[in-house]
Amino acid sequence: MPYSPLSQQISDQLGIQLPSPEQPFCPPWPGAERVKMWIKRDDLIHPVISGNKWRKLSGIFSQWTSLPKGIISFGGGYSNHLHALGYLCHQLNLPFVAVVRGNYHNNKTPMLRDLHSWGATVHYVNRITYKQRTDPDYINSLSSQWPGYHVIAEGGSESAALTGTQSIISECCRTYDYIVCPVASGATLAGIATSIKPPAIALGVAVLKGEGYLEDLVSSLMPESRSNWRIKHAFHGGGYAKVCEQLYQFCQQTTDELQVPIEPVYSGKLLFGIREMLKQEVFSTNSNVLILHTGGLQGARK
Repeated sequence: MPYSPLSQQISDQLGIQLPSPEQPFCPPWPGAERVKMWIKRDDLIHPVISGNKWRKLSGIFSQWTSLPKGIISFGGGYSNHLHALGYLCHQLNLPFVAVVRGNYHNNKTPMLRDLHSWGATVHYVNRITYKQRTDPDYINSLSSQWPGYHVIAEGGSESAALTGTQSIISECCRTYDYIVCPVASGATLAGIATSIKPPAIALGVAVLKGEGYLEDLVSSLMPESRSNWRIKHAFHGGGYAKVCEQLYQFCQQTTDELQVPIEPVYSGKLLFGIREMLKQEVFSTNSNVLILHTGGLQGARK
């Protein structure tokens, strides 16, 4: 993706490292010998603004000719998106308002402590209010409260973000039969699906409860309907950021054995799902599989 002048300026200032490497991935998992796997290490793009967070934001910034007065966006208490955006705004001396689902006043997560230390305005709302995050009237009320601020969708998932996530495929050194990524807000899977060529399949691993909802979300971001993608819903572990002891142990063991840092909210559920799909022979024999590590390790912090 050719950057706009503004995106390039921000990328240079932050020290974004692209393209991210594609590394052979050879876990000792049943069924792994039937396929060839690589992992694209988008977690190495930047120490803080890692993975698909920068890719989505770069697509959004490419629409702009100059920075707004400030930025408003949305997320939960462990949001990698808010963390990345908060750091970016801090580095650019740009005011940032984080609308956070839930009341963490007396129990701040590591992500929220970072946002406060970076000078962000953290606006806690209840779940009923948070559900209005796409409602035009609610967006207008936020714009009235913080005039001149640009509102970015939850997770950075809006149509403009696709130009950033599509660069994942244009960077690739080889052709893949399957590209697998975690799915929460939809823009990464949508960007991959709109940039691969048949018969390749974009396969999402849902990290939250949302069968039907996630499909609608991904479809809404695409300029036209496509049939080259699907989402697996069996590995969300009970919901977003819901983590069992088995998943914690899997993340620790996989990080130690394969020297790839993962956490239980996104990348851990992705690799756990891939391990199970290898057992189930979901991937065709001798196929090339690309696993996208979308970065963001907030879920591993305590």
